[in-house]
Amino acid sequence: MITTDFVPGSPCWLDLGAPDVGAAAAFYGGVLGWEYESMGESEEIEGGMFRKDGKIVAGLGKLTEEGARSAWMIYYSVTDADATTRAVEQAGGTVRVAPMDLDEWGRMAQYSDPLGGQFAVWQPGTNKGVDLVDKPGSLSWTELYTTDAAAAKEFYGAVFGWQFSDMELPGGGGTYALITPAGLPEERMHGGLMQLSEADLALAHGRPYWHPVFAVDDCDAAVARVTARGGNVQMGPDDAEGVGRLAVCLDPSNADFVVLAPVAG
Repeated sequence: MITTDFVPGSPCWLDLGAPDVGAAAAFYGGVLGWEYESMGESEEIEGGMFRKDGKIVAGLGKLTEEGARSAWMIYYSVTDADATTRAVEQAGGTVRVAPMDLDEWGRMAQYSDPLGGQFAVWQPGTNKGVDLVDKPGSLSWTELYTTDAAAAKEFYGAVFGWQFSDMELPGGGGTYALITPAGLPEERMHGGLMQLSEADLALAHGRPYWHPVFAVDDCDAAVARVTARGGNVQMGPDDAEGVGRLAVCLDPSNADFVVLAPVAG
């Protein structure tokens, strides 16, 4: 489970790059019950924060990178963004945004893994990360679809020290690797990775990609809200034994995310 103590290597923040900030704010507000709080709009910057029950759950910004697709960026907590950058490079990854300070809030950097999956890190200052996780309307899991699970494990293990445990999916659906931060027990696992073919990764033109899983009270109701507001469903809703009922969704700009109604426990 994801918690807000944000140990090194655990997800601590996420933000969406959207071509239309206002439309994205309206969509996620309708689907997940989020309230959007603008941080100001200008030619240089447009964006703000999403809140759920008054607590920050994600960020939203204008998509400005030429040729980039609208997508969620997941940030993992680190104690030293510069050291992590060196580890990324040594493991064969690419630095997309070099470490930089965001005032007193913290220090961030963005990368691509050797196969092209994009992710980011956050070295906390006064801001540790989001305020709410693992509750309806908030981040509950992170997931990587990759073309080479073994290579992904080697890379992320070298960068973050993550621990992996494999489980076979029912019906011959393949192997799913569960991710736990270094040195913690499996009940603190925060995500997973799965190997898929390039053809199955058409959303990112065959490249691996991360996406967030948001907890909801009712998966089918959440899917109905997605489609009613111009989004689409890639898969589901389906029941996953021991996990819950989930669906892989796209917002109107084709940014992907998952909604999950977890099993009671």
